[in-house]
Amino acid sequence: MFRIAILSFWHVHAEDYAREAETNPETEIVAVWDEAPDRGWAEARKRGVDFHDDLNELLARPDVDGVVVTTPTTAHHDVIPAAARAGKHVFSEKVISPSLREAEEIVAVTQDASVTFAVSLPRLYAGHTRAIKETIEDGLLGEVTYLRVRVSHDGALRTDQHPDGWLPSRFFDAEQSGGGVLIDFGAHPLYLVAHLLGLPGELSATYGRATGREVEDNAVVTMRYRSGAIAVAEASFVGAASPFTVEAHGTEGSLVFGVPNEKLYLRAASAENAGWEASPLPPDRPSPFDQWVAHATAGSTMPENVRAALQLNALAEAANLSAREARPIRPSPPRQAG
Repeated sequence: MFRIAILSFWHVHAEDYAREAETNPETEIVAVWDEAPDRGWAEARKRGVDFHDDLNELLARPDVDGVVVTTPTTAHHDVIPAAARAGKHVFSEKVISPSLREAEEIVAVTQDASVTFAVSLPRLYAGHTRAIKETIEDGLLGEVTYLRVRVSHDGALRTDQHPDGWLPSRFFDAEQSGGGVLIDFGAHPLYLVAHLLGLPGELSATYGRATGREVEDNAVVTMRYRSGAIAVAEASFVGAASPFTVEAHGTEGSLVFGVPNEKLYLRAASAENAGWEASPLPPDRPSPFDQWVAHATAGSTMPENVRAALQLNALAEAANLSAREARPIRPSPPRQAG
């Protein structure tokens, strides 16, 4: 049995990973630590496990094999290396850290400690992502000239039911989150663009604050490639009804996923009288959490996942700098190979 400790319930996905640990037949939760003791104690009691208010005390436990890090993003640089040096395998919420330099330092520590490190990049393993990538690589679109990926929900919108929005207020605290919608929810379109087209030559980011919070609640990042292709990543906490969308256009065809339903549609540019045709989707791969458990128990690592997470960090850092300084930025390629 692979025994897990949850390190903080700061992130809204901590509950999701706890459920995955409870439903995976190979894992069990044995302990909780939280920088907010009252929250951590309540979560531990709900699961009938030990709560520790001292992180080092928890990490010293020999019956903890791995940890799920869902602390404030800005705490990753302290928490993840501490866990790795204690010999614990680490599964982390994205992003690794607000800066690429810190992310590379974290990865280096996990590699030196010979532990399995993985980051939650769930859409990377979806069947539709595999189908879209294969469609592009097989040349069915010709040369790709435009790619757009959008994610959106209404978590920041103030309603009668949720006067401050259903996202916790801590998500809009830059000291804890390291940024707004782009560095959190916007991670999905960023790592998908990098997965499908690679890192761009330069990017420009525009942020909006529709709800007047400290950090952005709406973001658009335009990426330019040496081939002449353009990619656009969009993320919003203020979209009342906007589905996850991927669209790609090339010199010989187009594809659309997510509108009006979760199906992949293709259309060849040469078939002027033909409509959009639905393309079959392969099954999803195991979740990042389940993959991490399998690799950790087998004593192997997840270099492709880590490489994608570092590319995400490079893009997020460049986007934040671009928005802050209102100028195009060339993303720095990660030095760590993952």
